[in-house]
Amino acid sequence: MHLGVDFGTTRTIVAWVDRGNYPVVSFVDADGDAHEYFPSVVARRGDELLFGFEALEAAVDGAPLLKSFKRVLATADVTPITPLLVGGRAFPVLEVLTGFLSSLLRALATTSSVASGFEPGPTVVAVPAHAHGPQRFLTLEAFRRAGFPVTGMVNEPSAAGFEYSHRQGRTLNSRRTRVIVYDLGGGTFDASLVNVDGTSHDVLSSVGVNNLGGDDFDEVLAECALAEAQTTRAEVGARAWARLLEECREAKEHLAPQTRRIAVEVAGDAVVVPVAEFYTEATPLVEASIDVMSPLVTGLGDGELGDVAGIYLVGGASGLPLVPRALRERFGRRVHRSPYPAASTAIGLAIAADDAAAFSLTDRLSRGFGVFRERSGGATVSFDALLAREEKVSARVDVVVTRRYRAAHNVGWFRFVEYSAVDEHGEPQGDIVPFADVVFPFDPALQDGRELREVPVERREDGPLVEETYTIDPHGIVSVRITDLSTGYSRVEALRAGDED
Repeated sequence: MHLGVDFGTTRTIVAWVDRGNYPVVSFVDADGDAHEYFPSVVARRGDELLFGFEALEAAVDGAPLLKSFKRVLATADVTPITPLLVGGRAFPVLEVLTGFLSSLLRALATTSSVASGFEPGPTVVAVPAHAHGPQRFLTLEAFRRAGFPVTGMVNEPSAAGFEYSHRQGRTLNSRRTRVIVYDLGGGTFDASLVNVDGTSHDVLSSVGVNNLGGDDFDEVLAECALAEAQTTRAEVGARAWARLLEECREAKEHLAPQTRRIAVEVAGDAVVVPVAEFYTEATPLVEASIDVMSPLVTGLGDGELGDVAGIYLVGGASGLPLVPRALRERFGRRVHRSPYPAASTAIGLAIAADDAAAFSLTDRLSRGFGVFRERSGGATVSFDALLAREEKVSARVDVVVTRRYRAAHNVGWFRFVEYSAVDEHGEPQGDIVPFADVVFPFDPALQDGRELREVPVERREDGPLVEETYTIDPHGIVSVRITDLSTGYSRVEALRAGDED
């Protein structure tokens, strides 16, 4: 069975390929009720970790519950052994991710709408468009360790672009060939500008932010409720705050355009929040998403989208009526909301997994990759942008970029980073994530495996010819090889799943 799996911050949604259709899988909870999602939560009962609906059931009985654990992947220093605290006990993040996805696979085979005869087939999974290398790697590694035969990893808004052209193809024509996908999920926001030519999709640019999503709207509503109750988070306590957040999430998801009041409970007392007040407080979050998206529409004109067929709203949080209202006020009638906003990415992933659909995708890195190098005998450091964030990524083969030069020092310091932007001087700025710190011996006498960090950097004449090879795999993960072509000595830096950084 071909699958598309959208591992979300609050909910994980699965779609499958059924003869040109892409239905969403439903899962049965402990009460026998069906849901078109699997909760992205983990609970601890003694030494055992529980996931999904089992975790929610255990939490009712008092087990500590951790929600939105996926957000740890967005931190700059995340590794396979980064600790996640579940009920005061630390577990390696890769262990938690693998456990969750293993539980998802068991649920597909036992308590889902496709359980009868289920066998996992080619699976396409998603990551945020702006995800850095470790985030992509840990996602891919966890899926594979859990037993999913992953054949592709697609940026979330790129997958939703497939669903757009599958469902909204009539809006595309010879004059309007591009789509902006606005993806507001539970924990992240992404947007991509996609050029569509039949079944061929070319992502022209992507932007995003890791800490903007439905969870933040829940907090705003909860703070409004606290204000109405004339109390604070500290006064109600951690447990009551957690219950209030959950109640606010449910209330938010049931808001309709005509809703005027939101009723919730704060520490057992009924509270009514005017919707207008909530929207006033939440509007800066929507405006922040539009600001992030602005580079994709720069130059198209105020209120005009040029050859853009539409802005497509996907992601569970885009269902909040405030979101399409704000976007339509800015961009007019070409704002379209997916009929299945929470499931749009999963459906698009299933389309990508369907060989018969013949959809093709050319994507971009969305994050630059560069290196700080020693200069002037180690007296200064300069930055070299190696791979631009617009670098194309092939869905089928590795992309290889090679550089050659004559070394000018006895040793070279390479401090590789990923970055979201560069300033006017070519220096990285914004969200910078370290990739690796490498000391490479250009002097053949130092190529014996010794520790090089204490070796003084000295300028040399007639250094060896050095080759740097940067490989981008189909999942957008970069690896580095540095080679002394005179001696054949080589160093490779790549993300790995061991207990190392």
